[in-house]
Amino acid sequence: MPSPVRISVIGLGYVGLPLAVALARSYEVVGFDIDSRRIEELENAFDRTGEVESALLGASSLRLSASPADLEGSDLFIVTVPTPVDAASEPDLSAVMEATRLVAGALRPGAVVVYESTVYPGVTEDICGPALQEASGLACGVDFHLGYSPERINPGDRTHGIEAITKVVAGQSEAVTDLLAEVYGKITQGNIFRAASIKTAEAAKVIENAQRDINIAFINEVTKIFGALGLSVYDVLEAARTKWNFLDFRPGLVGGHCIGVDPFYLAHCARQLGHDPEVVLAGRRTNDGMGNYLAGRIAALLAGRPAPRVLVLGITFKENIPDIRNSKVVDLVRALAARGHGVDVHDPFADPGAVAAAHDIALLRSLDGRDGYDCVVGAVAHRHYRDLEDGDLARLLAPQGVVFDLRNMWPGAALPAGMRRETL
Repeated sequence: MPSPVRISVIGLGYVGLPLAVALARSYEVVGFDIDSRRIEELENAFDRTGEVESALLGASSLRLSASPADLEGSDLFIVTVPTPVDAASEPDLSAVMEATRLVAGALRPGAVVVYESTVYPGVTEDICGPALQEASGLACGVDFHLGYSPERINPGDRTHGIEAITKVVAGQSEAVTDLLAEVYGKITQGNIFRAASIKTAEAAKVIENAQRDINIAFINEVTKIFGALGLSVYDVLEAARTKWNFLDFRPGLVGGHCIGVDPFYLAHCARQLGHDPEVVLAGRRTNDGMGNYLAGRIAALLAGRPAPRVLVLGITFKENIPDIRNSKVVDLVRALAARGHGVDVHDPFADPGAVAAAHDIALLRSLDGRDGYDCVVGAVAHRHYRDLEDGDLARLLAPQGVVFDLRNMWPGAALPAGMRRETL
């Protein structure tokens, strides 16, 4: 199978943009997104996700487009669109299918279509392949071929970027797998793992995040147990991690596009096979319930105070990035409000307009002049919050105020008399 002359990457989010920029160092690459505003921003060397620096984006040979016509003439299509869940926590493949239809319109004999989006085993070959075949009139496995290479982007992680990871690849045939190994090997210095099949690669991806979800759920569950005993889970973990093979997971609000979503894809697949995914869904139930649990802990700390005021620091799903997708801090905010607390939210990374549109929450633009809170909740460990000094925290609090240090950001905080710090 000949090397591709032209590659199209469909979907320029956290996954697609870094991949497209990296591939553009070795190939002619079209980066496509249906969001014309996103394309305009990228053409001006601005990446709202913060994954690609302006200088690198501005110097790239990547061709950016929101026009489906620009996908024509490509030898390799790589689909990197989101795969969320719907309101019933069932897989939502609408973006994948929309991308599939776009690719089908530009497909020509000899082309390869690769999916990076997280799916359950069978989606690439049993759903996307037939859809491509029907829409294009070409025969799957004869006129065009399929591949899968699961994305492993960790938003905000500069250590494990696309160039530094092991890339799993799988194709419909050995020749397709060889092609994908060649293409992805250009950006990973040959660090490639050839999976046994496309379904194997799909399964590997979906369990990577499900495993993390289950491990964090265990820590969240023991957090509740130790809290009832009057123990700090952080103190317990500090002792436990001295054992050489202890798995060092931390408690918290598990959201985001991957860990908070992928287990539902695995569960959906299991139910289709007639298997009840008890462990997988138990982990999700535990983690999805943490916002309400934490609100209860905070309410107990503030019991007896009329209409307590609470300041929540952070709303993104993890630290130092603007990504608010599936943020479980939102659950905490709503649970506090449902208990009659007045809640303000601040986040230096999140886009206020996006937060307002998605969650009807008005972010504070600044903490300047803010004070008198009965409780300050350290919900997301942004570097801005880690750098807060004891005096900064004290200025935000009422005289008998409480710092609820969810992320253990200020373990040695020395607050004025009457104020105190609590943690998990």
